[in-house]
Amino acid sequence: MSIIERRPQSQDLRDWLVQMESAGELVRVKGADREREIGGIVDIAMRKMGRPAVLFEDIPNYKPGFRVLANLFTSVKRIALTLGLPGTTSEVDLVRFWRDYMRDAPTIAPTEVNTGALLDNSFEGDAINLLDIPAPRWHEGDGGYFIGTGCMVIMKDPESGWVNYGAYRVQAHDKKTASVMISKGKHGDILMRKYHDKGKPCPIAVVVGVHPGLFAVAGLEIPFGKNEFEAAGGLMGESIRIIRGPVTGLPIPAEAEIAFEGYVHKDDLIEEGPLGEWTGYYAGGRAMRPAIRLERLWYRNDPILTGAIPGIPPNDDTFYRGTARSGVVWAELEAAGVPGIQGVWSHEAGGSRMWLTVSIKQMYAGHSKQAGLIASQCHAGAYANRVVVVVDDDIDPADMDKVVWSICTRCDPRDDVQLLHGCWSTHLDPMSYPDDKHNMNSRMVIDACTPWNRRDTWPAVVCNTATLEQHVRERFGEVLPPGW
Repeated sequence: MSIIERRPQSQDLRDWLVQMESAGELVRVKGADREREIGGIVDIAMRKMGRPAVLFEDIPNYKPGFRVLANLFTSVKRIALTLGLPGTTSEVDLVRFWRDYMRDAPTIAPTEVNTGALLDNSFEGDAINLLDIPAPRWHEGDGGYFIGTGCMVIMKDPESGWVNYGAYRVQAHDKKTASVMISKGKHGDILMRKYHDKGKPCPIAVVVGVHPGLFAVAGLEIPFGKNEFEAAGGLMGESIRIIRGPVTGLPIPAEAEIAFEGYVHKDDLIEEGPLGEWTGYYAGGRAMRPAIRLERLWYRNDPILTGAIPGIPPNDDTFYRGTARSGVVWAELEAAGVPGIQGVWSHEAGGSRMWLTVSIKQMYAGHSKQAGLIASQCHAGAYANRVVVVVDDDIDPADMDKVVWSICTRCDPRDDVQLLHGCWSTHLDPMSYPDDKHNMNSRMVIDACTPWNRRDTWPAVVCNTATLEQHVRERFGEVLPPGW
């Protein structure tokens, strides 16, 4: 289904909940506490129970109606429905959608409004109490309560006025203080440093409850200078309605559940973490991070805090970011002039970043190595990558059994494995180096394609012919198990 053929999506998270519950993709849990039980249930639901979205209600010691929603995107079906696609959309078809979206992304400018559900409850000055929100301790070993995992962190370029929002982690510390952790080189880090280099505090707004389609854009590799609100409008099929923060002037979604704004001052740091991260480790530890000093807080009546919880992959990050990142890598490979791309898959066990598989239709000598090297270094594929595998067009890149089979039978490590050193990484990667910075890693590019010079003599693959496959399905389709 093309972007144009999709149904426009409501901007209201509550409409999404109705849609997912109707599709059998949501479970409700009452009475779980925020200290251990919410996080414990989320960890189980990410790995078992069909990976449903989970809505926590009646949270002990918090106001009635305050809720927490997690596991937004831990199923391909939920991602597809969120984007207005059929619930039967396959993994590679979902990646193909993201490729088309990123290659020719439609944009719709946001619409500024003066009212919205977010304004149901507004607080400033001493009336602000961030601790009214039931931010959970997502993992037993976490060092605090992270209100921002499934969030939008909004900033503006002080020079060009470009508005950016990203999905960075935000910890709640006291009534009027939060912190933000942004990896070096990310857009938010670049913008914050621009203000501080000018001797100015950095305006910032944090939103922790929006329609997952709007949130998803925060995790995409939107190029520097491109307006995420315009991209989100194109993805959702309608203009995003925004209000202006009276303190910072930053645009905030009018239908958001919870939002706050304030400033990050240079050298104003607070001890943050640890948080169990997307690599599956507490690699970040405790560290001094930029403090957010709140000057305004809003929330809807009966607000919903959304969480996209990192942890041992697969997790809530790996599904939507993996499919989206795969589509972006696909688009960037084609933009770099690499032909014949048949599919890309960022495997969820690699946290949506550390393992990329690219399927190509080989067209010339060196084609497969070219595809692998560029995939490992294009913007969407470069950050914290560890392994890139290139396979032939007869291999579904999302079928790990076939990918491993290709590595085992079509790759000679002597000639078909390249090691790259000094690549872009993060301190969250436990294998990153050097010891004083932990911002680089090495990676492996594996050519698991049929050797170009042996194509004509390569042994035939043992499998059904297309004719036999069609015959069997037509004759015995009623008795074959679903999905065969």
